[in-house]
Amino acid sequence: MATYTKPVPAPAERFEVIERAKAAGPCVIVIFGATGDLTARKLIPALYNLAASNLLSREFAVVGVARREATTEQFRDSIASQLQQFATRELAPDLSEWLVRRLYYVSGEFKDPQLYTRLCESLTQVDKNHNTHGNYLFYLATSPDFFGDIVTQLGAPNLSSQKDGHWRRVVIEKPFGHDLESAKRLNANVKDVLEEKQIYRIDHYLGKETVQNILVFRFGNGIFEPVWNRRYVDHVQITVAETVGVEKRGGYFEGVGTLRDMVPNHIFQLVSLTAMEPPISFDANAVRDEQNKILNAIQPLSSEDVLHRAVRGQYGEGVMQGEHVPAYHSEPDVASESKTETFVAMKVNIDNWRWADVPFYLRTGKRLATRHTEIAIQFKRAPFILFRDTPVERLKPNQLIMHIAPDEGISLRFGAKIPGPQVQMGAVDMNFNYRDYFGTHPTTGYEILLYDGMVGDQTLFQRADMVEAGWSVVDPILDVWKALPARNFPNYASGSWGPKEADELIQRDGRTWRRIDS
Repeated sequence: MATYTKPVPAPAERFEVIERAKAAGPCVIVIFGATGDLTARKLIPALYNLAASNLLSREFAVVGVARREATTEQFRDSIASQLQQFATRELAPDLSEWLVRRLYYVSGEFKDPQLYTRLCESLTQVDKNHNTHGNYLFYLATSPDFFGDIVTQLGAPNLSSQKDGHWRRVVIEKPFGHDLESAKRLNANVKDVLEEKQIYRIDHYLGKETVQNILVFRFGNGIFEPVWNRRYVDHVQITVAETVGVEKRGGYFEGVGTLRDMVPNHIFQLVSLTAMEPPISFDANAVRDEQNKILNAIQPLSSEDVLHRAVRGQYGEGVMQGEHVPAYHSEPDVASESKTETFVAMKVNIDNWRWADVPFYLRTGKRLATRHTEIAIQFKRAPFILFRDTPVERLKPNQLIMHIAPDEGISLRFGAKIPGPQVQMGAVDMNFNYRDYFGTHPTTGYEILLYDGMVGDQTLFQRADMVEAGWSVVDPILDVWKALPARNFPNYASGSWGPKEADELIQRDGRTWRRIDS
C-alpha cells in the first residue's frame, strides 16, 4: 500500500499562534490519594510540564492528603524522587526544586472529620506562604469508595464554600458509579455539597490532542462536515486496545471489568464527540449539550439485543513480544474461576437524523496485539459502474482514521491510479502526525485537564446528565451478563485481537474490523 506524507514545513510556516494560553491564576491543588500511582506517574509530572510551559501561577502550591503517615519533608523527598523517574521531559533542576518546595502534606483517614480540620489549618498557612488567594482545586485520586465521603466532609468545614471571590472546585476520577443507580446516588450526594459548576468529572482520554481536535477537524474544515452523515458514511469503528493486563490491579478490576471501566466514560466520550451536532459555541455547556443528545440517542439494547450485539471476552495465556504472559485468572488477586470480562465489543445505533442506520462498532480490551486507540470513519463505496470494463475488481472504501494513542494524528485513505497502461487502483494513505508538524513534547495527558480545572473550563469534563445517560446504555448489558455468566472464559489468547465472537459480530453485517498493524 502506498503512503504519502506531506513534507514537514519549516518551523515558521507550520502554524500561526493566534493567542498564547495564559498562566492559570493563583490556587492550591489538594490531591486526595497523594501517595498513589496516579499522583506519581501522571499528576505531578503534568504539573511540572505546565510549569515548564509557564502555565502555572507563581502563586501556587500543592497539598497532598493520604492515609500514610509522613511529614511534609518526607512527602517532598518522595515526590522529588518519583518526578525523576516519571517525568516526560528532561528536568530543569531549578524548576523541579521550585515545584517541590511548594508541596505540603496532611495525613489521616478520609472519613475522619479531624483530617479536614487539619487540612483547613494547612490551607490557611499555605495561603499565607504562597498568596494563593483561597482558591482550591480538590482532586480525588482515591478509590471510588471514598468519593462520596470526601465530598461530604469537604462541605462540613466549608472547604467547598465559594465566597469573597474565592473559588472551590472538585475533580472526581472515574469510575463515577458502577451502574446507573449508583451513579445517580453519587450525583445526588455530590450535589448536596457542590453546585454543578464546581464539579469536574474527569476522563483523561479527553486530554489527548486528537480527541480535542475532533471538534476543530469536523467543524473548522468545510470539506469534511458535509459528508459526515448517513448519506456518505457506511459505518464507524472505535478501538481502544491495550497490551497490558491488569498488572497489580486485580483486586480492583475483579469488581469492575472492562465494560464498566471503559465504555460509559472513554468509549462513549469518543462516540459523542464523533457523532454530535455542531454546538452553537465552544462554551462548555453548549458542547456538552450536544454530547448529551447523542448519548441519549443511542438506542437502548433489549435483553435479546445484548445476546447478539454485545460480546465479552477474557484473556488467556499467550506470548507477547517474545515473552509468555499469564491468563487473567492467574493474575494476583484474581479468582481462579473469574467471570470478569477483560474485552468488550458492541454494535450500537444512534437514533437521530444524521446517523440513522449507520452502525457504530466499539471494541476495547486488555492483552490485545497492539496498544492503539483510534476512530475509523468508513465511507460508502463509490458506484462500480464506471469501472466494470477495467481490471479493477473491487473498489475499496475511503477511510478517515483519527489516531489517538500512542501516536496522535489523522490519516485519510483513498484510491489512486497505479501508473501503467491499464486502469488499476491502489490505496494511498495521507498521514498527519502531531509530533511532525507541531513538535509537541511528550505529555501525561493530564496537563490540559488540570489547567482547565484551574481556569474553570468544564468543556472536557462530564456533566451529571452525561454520566447517567452513559450508564443507562450499559445497564441492560450488565443485567444480562450477570444473569448469564460466561461459560467459555478465557476465550482469547493474549496477543490476539480478542475472541472470535467479536469478529462474528461485525461479519454478520458483511463488514470486518479494520486491520491495525503494530
